[in-house]
Amino acid sequence: MELRVNADRPGAGRGRPLAHDPKPIRAASEQVAVLIQHHIQREGLGPDEFLGREEDLAAQFGVSRPTLREALKLLASGNLIRANKGPGGGIFVARTAEQGISRSVSDSIAMMLETGAVTLEELLDARLLLEVPIAGHAAHRADAALVKRLRAAVEAETGVDPDDRDAFAAADGEVHRTIAAAAGNGIAEALIGWVFEVLQPSLVAKLDGAVLHSAIVEQHQALLAAMEKGDPARAERAMKDHLLYLRDVLRMVEQKDGGG
Repeated sequence: MELRVNADRPGAGRGRPLAHDPKPIRAASEQVAVLIQHHIQREGLGPDEFLGREEDLAAQFGVSRPTLREALKLLASGNLIRANKGPGGGIFVARTAEQGISRSVSDSIAMMLETGAVTLEELLDARLLLEVPIAGHAAHRADAALVKRLRAAVEAETGVDPDDRDAFAAADGEVHRTIAAAAGNGIAEALIGWVFEVLQPSLVAKLDGAVLHSAIVEQHQALLAAMEKGDPARAERAMKDHLLYLRDVLRMVEQKDGGG
């Protein structure tokens, strides 16, 4: 299907929006970027799948090469597409929209953490705001498939060597990702992505040796029990207790490091 925009015609996009217009007029490149995203979703294209060559995409969407390049830059900045040069090159899908959101949020938070604009405790507080209601919603939607996947994740975590920090972090991540996915909200799931790309590695390194493996497993088992019962209030309490435990341990470690 050929999709075209009139954004490249003389005068297109100029002038102020009419008073009754609900939205400002988009720049040509923004219009094309939106059309490309719709095309990716409609065709069901996933990461690493071929989108097209630059000249073909310009013709397909009825725009000039400079306009298309600007649109592709917008999509690349959102971690949605990538360009490969040379034989077999072209434009490829990099991530789904949800994955792109997660990557963008992770990059921004990583920069904030590195520059000291945000602290680990603030990020843990953000997890409380996000993951507690997500756990409740997941419990409300809990079905046999969720319970089975979550039970497998908790059992795998139980068998991990407490001294194997990377394996334990991976098992912990599987528990939380399973709950986030079960909530059935792609945006919420994407936002949780930064927890395991940015916060968790820093937190695991900071709390190394201070967190009790058995305590984490017990807290995750409480989450599993809430999901098995389909009890949102119980799931929210279990997630809150888990995250508050991590925050308490973080405060203890930081006090010790600060000589307090």
